[in-house]
Amino acid sequence: MDYAYAALDRGIIPDFALRRAIRALNQQRIASLSTGTFGGDVEKKNAYIESLKTNEIAIETDTANKQHYEVDTDFMLSCLGKRAKYSCCLYETGKETLDEAEEAMLASYCEKAQLVDGQDILDLGCGWGSLCLYLAEKYPGSRVKALSNSKTQKLYIDQTAKERGLKNLEVFTGDVKLYDFPANLRFDRILSIEMFEHMKNYSLLFSKVSTWLRDSSSLLFIHIFCHRTMPYHFEQDDGWMAQNFFSGGTMPCHDLFLHFQQDVVLERLWWVNGRHYAQTCEDWLKKQDKNNMGGKAVQALREDAVKKGSEAIEGEKTFYRFRVFYLACAEFFATNKGEEWGVGHYLFRKRA
Repeated sequence: MDYAYAALDRGIIPDFALRRAIRALNQQRIASLSTGTFGGDVEKKNAYIESLKTNEIAIETDTANKQHYEVDTDFMLSCLGKRAKYSCCLYETGKETLDEAEEAMLASYCEKAQLVDGQDILDLGCGWGSLCLYLAEKYPGSRVKALSNSKTQKLYIDQTAKERGLKNLEVFTGDVKLYDFPANLRFDRILSIEMFEHMKNYSLLFSKVSTWLRDSSSLLFIHIFCHRTMPYHFEQDDGWMAQNFFSGGTMPCHDLFLHFQQDVVLERLWWVNGRHYAQTCEDWLKKQDKNNMGGKAVQALREDAVKKGSEAIEGEKTFYRFRVFYLACAEFFATNKGEEWGVGHYLFRKRA
């Protein structure tokens, strides 16, 4: 296994072989999720939910931050679309470009979260600012805030907002399990895109986030990737993905949040077929390869690694690990025509 992981880090395993292996592993994962009976599955899910309630809000946040969010910004932007959206995009016809699919998904958030100009809005777990920058442009009368656990991301968003002349966006840096907004700062809308998968104790998390909502007319919109029926942890002994990209992470199931409504009330939920995420990842992979012509992306990452005090080879590993990550997720979300893993959208109202 160590040899295989080393080969992945060097990019020497051909894509067709990787895809075949990933598909086989996906089928093993699917087989492991069910106990074989509906009653057994219910009990298994109940036990999982109870285990979340005994956990911290999040675990291994520093590790997850380094794996995804403190990676060289120029490299990340070379893989993503114009809006730098590091999450599932929406291919309504299947013929959209990555840039068009980014815009389509961002627009869908606005409709589902019932956004209008003049609101106080929080982008919780804002990535490289795809949503908060979009909202600041679309709703110039709104006061948009964003919370990131990454100093690198804040620097990028602040600079981009300045370049675009946006005065209604403010970015905060902090770990959601420790951070709190001052009592005089409350929101009409909170949107969180692919952050809750890094969390554990949703009872504590929803309780905390609900205090940031202004009143019972305020709404919380969440976008997560998820399995259709069964949740599970990313355990360190699960293999490559858990060790390199989702340390301490969670794979929710589509109905998981229905069990955590002590402080919020579900208004509506949606299912987005996994093929949208598969296509997103395929497009990221194509862009990553295109922007590495002549090995320039690998060289830039090698130089960035040295600048940060690591060996140059660590930068090269980063390039190939992200390449495997995109390829694996493309296969992952395409499984069973996108009906095994997909994306859940949820709209909650603050409980009165």
